Amino acid sequence: MALTPDDVVTKQFQHVRFKEGFDPDEVDDFLDEIVVEWRKALEENAQLKARIAELEASGATAAPAPVAETPAVQAPAEAPVTQAPAAAAPADTATSAVSIIERAQRLHDEHVAEGRAEAEKLVNDARGKANDIIAEAERKQQEIHTRLENERKTLEGRITELRGFERDYRQELRNYFETKLKDLDASSTSSSSTPVSAIGL
Repeated sequence: MALTPDDVVTKQFQHVRFKEGFDPDEVDDFLDEIVVEWRKALEENAQLKARIAELEASGATAAPAPVAETPAVQAPAEAPVTQAPAAAAPADTATSAVSIIERAQRLHDEHVAEGRAEAEKLVNDARGKANDIIAEAERKQQEIHTRLENERKTLEGRITELRGFERDYRQELRNYFETKLKDLDASSTSSSSTPVSAIGL
């Protein structure tokens, strides 16, 4: 399908979600310049084609005239000489118009190719930068994940140590109270078996 200026005007690009990239206004301004030049080339092309059609039509109507005006041998010798430049003029003009059209078409194709190449370059650069940004974000995400995983393992180890300390502390505290209760029971038993006279009452 042939590309038209309206296709360039209505073309929509996806916006990137990162800060880095090309300025959309600058890209739009450049595409507007391409559209203006393209439309000029198309208008000039249409005008040249219309001019060629006019020249060919006038050449077609002027060409039979010399043939119709050579009825007999008595025609003066100067007549063909005067008719030759008149017949050659439309051909030269048509050739010039064709060359102008070819040049305009070539310029038009060059502008279109440059516009497409520039647009493709902008898109490729934007994709490259987007890929770089995504890769950098993934790298940072991996670094953060690794750091958090190490911190989690460290905290789990610390929690295990604290739980062991708590368990040992509880056991030591239980042993301490049990020892004190045993001492208290032993003291109570010995005092109950001692006579009152021995106490001094």
